[in-house]
Amino acid sequence: MLRRLHQKLCGRTVIFTRMYSSKESMEVKLDPLKRLCKIMMSCPKLGLDTELDQSGIRVSPEMVEDVLKRFENAGMLAYRFFEWAEKQHNYEHSTKAYHFMIESLAKIRQYQMMWDLVNKMKTKGMLNIETFCIIMRKYARAQKVEEAVYTFNIMNKFDVPPNLAAFNGLLSALSKSKNVGKAQEIFDSKKNEFNPDSKTYSILIEGWGRAPNLPKAREIYREMIEVGCNPDIVTYGIMVDILCKAGRVDEAVEIVKEMDFSGCKPTSFIYSVLVHTYGLENRIEDAIDTFLEMEKNGVEADVAVYNSLISAFCKVNKFQNAYRVLNDMQLKGVDPNARTCNIILSGLIGRGETDDAFKVFRRMLKICDPDADTYTMMIKMFCERKEMNMARKVWKYMKRKQFVPSMHTFSALINGMCDDSDAPGACVLMEEMIEKGMRPGRMTFEKLRKLLLKEEREDVLEFLQEKINLMSQNIHVSCTASETDKDIQETLASKRWLIQVDEKPSSFTIKGPQSAYMSWFGASWKELLIIKRGERMLKLFLRIIIATQAPRNVTQWEEA
Repeated sequence: MLRRLHQKLCGRTVIFTRMYSSKESMEVKLDPLKRLCKIMMSCPKLGLDTELDQSGIRVSPEMVEDVLKRFENAGMLAYRFFEWAEKQHNYEHSTKAYHFMIESLAKIRQYQMMWDLVNKMKTKGMLNIETFCIIMRKYARAQKVEEAVYTFNIMNKFDVPPNLAAFNGLLSALSKSKNVGKAQEIFDSKKNEFNPDSKTYSILIEGWGRAPNLPKAREIYREMIEVGCNPDIVTYGIMVDILCKAGRVDEAVEIVKEMDFSGCKPTSFIYSVLVHTYGLENRIEDAIDTFLEMEKNGVEADVAVYNSLISAFCKVNKFQNAYRVLNDMQLKGVDPNARTCNIILSGLIGRGETDDAFKVFRRMLKICDPDADTYTMMIKMFCERKEMNMARKVWKYMKRKQFVPSMHTFSALINGMCDDSDAPGACVLMEEMIEKGMRPGRMTFEKLRKLLLKEEREDVLEFLQEKINLMSQNIHVSCTASETDKDIQETLASKRWLIQVDEKPSSFTIKGPQSAYMSWFGASWKELLIIKRGERMLKLFLRIIIATQAPRNVTQWEEA
């Protein structure tokens, strides 16, 4: 049975070029959600609204939420869709849609646009505790600690009084972003304002465990018990996890025994932590024994436990056993996920068995949907093997499946193209990456910079550098017009430009974020950026303004 499974996984009968069948094409035509995603993947930003209008698709809150979730890595593209959907007849954004959009914008650090959405939610009475927890989490992840704390402190101004859930949200955001010291400081100063529960203490215990500071984690654990707050299953799970990560797996086992004594049954998560840790320590027999003990105790294995056991076998290069576990989990109705695939792929690639890795990848496409890590691994593997055609095929398949690549996926292919001296291809991808609101990594941009300088394409380098700079800048344009025509103001408002009327009736200021003028100018913006700053740039800017029916007489142009 194991051999048959292995043959299925690694067989040569699966043809990579057949991945996108006519059946799938028909499904795209019939499924409104897939049609929306296809339009967003293939349509230039400048014509997106028109394409969406012409599609005739009537969106629902659930459909919009699904699209926003799928395009969470492409913040500006998602925002264009978000704005379009808002204008549709008989449609109102749900709170969940706003939350998806806030997360996407925060991910690409478009914080002003994020707060604009928060203000809009306030006017509609849609704000809740979760809104602010999302913002605190995103700020903390970006190491903007003061902004995260400020968000918590201004909740009252938005008519959402902070409660214990918000307090826990702030502590969790800080602890998980390696700022547990700040979280502890806030806890000590505000714990009398709230009534800390087991979740509050568990957050701090986990934070100190990640620090790592095991003595401090134990101190909080003792304090928790002293104040009469009994540990729950989550607390026990965290203690087992941090002890295992500290290399104290035997002590973690004692915690599990303590759970049994107190009548708290260990969960599959706790068993998965133990199995994973034994695997890391090459104690494969202990990993197997723990898995069997779990089954004996009547705890059903979930995909996380199976993944831990597969990982343990892969680490000691027992791939035959890993395939056997994979077969067992499918027979028991536990579906493998992208993580399952990534564990096996990582193990095979690490051993240099790249042919087998590709065979497994092709087979796994029929079992589960790849994630960004899967695609990144495969693209990077082919780039390192100097098989750029295969890397591009994986990329094209990913796009056909309407999967939005992450920053790391973009970087993997851009780096490969640079190593292959494919400057045009690398530049196209870099531009697409930037237009989706993703800032390229320093090393990736530096590699492309060196290639462009070598090929004497300073003009292209300047263009890309300008586009990156514009991601974090606003342009302020002071304009005068013969009359402040209402149509002109509506045109600007429709393009998300803010109009501020000056003291003189015939003069007003227009302010627009990068996403607005990038989508407004479209292809012409490239020409604008290549020209040096100065009078020629101003004249071209004037021509674009006239072509787009904006105010006619530009008297001043400056960058903030």
